[in-house]
Amino acid sequence: MSRALLLSMTEAQVRSKCEAANVGVSAIERLDSGGVRLVCASTNGAELIRKALKAHLITGEVVRERHRPRHSTW
Repeated sequence: MSRALLLSMTEAQVRSKCEAANVGVSAIERLDSGGVRLVCASTNGAELIRKALKAHLITGEVVRERHRPRHSTW
């Protein structure tokens, strides 16, 4: 089971839901296509959020932001 979820919500909404459910967050990143990619600290937490936010899950391919430069900086 994956700890990563794609959600059609704002980052603040996702953080609020995770805090209310006492689910640890490893990472959150905004998606270029809208929404966020959430990585939970545990698979149990991911499953809990997956069930709680089922209506907000994004299925299919999404475009993620680039985190690393294409070429080295030195």
